[in-house]
Amino acid sequence: MIDTADTRVAELEAMVASLTAERDRLAAERDHVAVERDHLRLAYQDLQHELALLKKRLFDAKRERIDTAQLELELGAKLAALDALNRQLGQADTGGEATGDKPGGPGAGRGPGKHKPRPTGRRDLAETDLPVERLEQTDPALEGKAERIGWEESSRTAYRRGGLVRLVTARAIYKQPAPPETPDAPPVITTVPLSPTILPRSLATPSLVAHIATAKFCDGLPLHRQEDRFDRLGFPLDRGSMCRWLEDVGATLGATVVAAMRDEALRTAFCIATDATGILVQPIQGGDQPRRGCTRGHYFVQIADADHVFFEYTPRETAAAVAELFAGFSGYVLADAKSVYDFLFRAPERPPPDGDEPPVLHEVGCWAHARRKFWEAAVTTADPVAREGLLRIGRIFDLDRRWKKASAVERKAMRELHVRPHLDAFFAWVADEHERVKDQRGLVRTAIGYAHRQRGALTRFLDDGRLPLTNNQSERELRRVAVGRKAWLFVGSDDHAQAAGNHLTLVASARLHRLDPEAYLRDVLRVLPHWPRDRYLELAPRYWLATRARLDPRQLELEIGPLDVPPPPSSEQPATR
Repeated sequence: MIDTADTRVAELEAMVASLTAERDRLAAERDHVAVERDHLRLAYQDLQHELALLKKRLFDAKRERIDTAQLELELGAKLAALDALNRQLGQADTGGEATGDKPGGPGAGRGPGKHKPRPTGRRDLAETDLPVERLEQTDPALEGKAERIGWEESSRTAYRRGGLVRLVTARAIYKQPAPPETPDAPPVITTVPLSPTILPRSLATPSLVAHIATAKFCDGLPLHRQEDRFDRLGFPLDRGSMCRWLEDVGATLGATVVAAMRDEALRTAFCIATDATGILVQPIQGGDQPRRGCTRGHYFVQIADADHVFFEYTPRETAAAVAELFAGFSGYVLADAKSVYDFLFRAPERPPPDGDEPPVLHEVGCWAHARRKFWEAAVTTADPVAREGLLRIGRIFDLDRRWKKASAVERKAMRELHVRPHLDAFFAWVADEHERVKDQRGLVRTAIGYAHRQRGALTRFLDDGRLPLTNNQSERELRRVAVGRKAWLFVGSDDHAQAAGNHLTLVASARLHRLDPEAYLRDVLRVLPHWPRDRYLELAPRYWLATRARLDPRQLELEIGPLDVPPPPSSEQPATR
């Protein structure tokens, strides 16, 4: 009986141990399933936020607006604290009077007079400089029978189709008698030599090339549509010829005018703002090679102060390509936090071989990028941290907007006095929130982490009053490439991409200096074949008005013919505009 009892106890103990092991296994499985469930919930939440963000980008305005009144209601205490900080610094409230809009919050306060009031009523066409055609209407029943005492006049606008012109170049032919020492020799026939042109042996003149280039690179009109337009004008012009003209002219401009502009910018610029975007490049087909899809290249835009705008093509967006673009430049670089720019701000591993000082580059961050990440988190998650970040960044923008028209010295002093305390408070708040959300997932951590890591670059604008808060100008210039991607879709090769970048460079620089791009390109293509090699910088948009004033307007007006090159400016550098 005792053995039977012991056996029964052992069986029960084994059963208990088995049940305990099974319980532990089920508990482990439960914990594992709970962890997976939590991960799936977070992933689902992230997908919901991403979907909401995509909907915002697709269907809402792209100006990253948010209801500032709602922000004020939610964060009234925080707004009052910021206003108190302003009063301690001797700065008036940033609402209403100063910014011309609702106080506080991002997107609020555009300043008085920033937008002109929209005109109302019918436009007075007499104030325009349009050519006038007069159409007089009389009454046959009254004409000649009653005295006409005046006219009732009204103005409308009409369109008269422009068109191409056949330019006939007549070169004189002279017949000279034989010299007296050889009276039996035949007479000498002499023809006036051809003047140099930008495209020798081509039917295109500078005005036609400038028109085609401006239509494509300024207005986004692809060559196949221009081909249709020329056909409607009664002069068929195939897109292949136009493509070859643009590539040849773009390469010539790049080796002359654009090269001189780039040399000056890298040598003298204070700050270069940069950004990049992609472009499709058509591969070279032929032979037995199978058909391939387009490859992806990149355009980098570089804005050197308020002087030059460059579009540089690179097959790959790499640190090596960025280093080549900024080779020899010392100063400030305004860019986003993309990793390809990190190479610029590292100390060189070895000194230059010639013993010169290595170039020193300072990173300037973009507050628009920082604000965008908080906006994306705010509109998708409605997180109070993201909304408070928008409120704080909006206050920094509102303060800095006050001194937009001040001198660089005054702006630096005002930033140091009034903006720096807000920056210190903002980054102290960011550091606290980063410790709280650094182990979480989502857009809030992305926004907080970006601001936390980029503190040095985002506060760099305090170094000098000439430094802007945002890199929005670079993004606006890249819209030229974005419009092209939707219209002409791709470029034909790497060489054509570089030529197109040279055209975009001159068009954007001409717009920067308020020049008509088509008129500027026409004039530059007219004078370039005659211009000295060491003076190409005088043809840059920055200096063109001064250079054009020294040219003979009658010679410049002609498409083809001799051109007297004026002497260089008296100073060593070309005269400024």
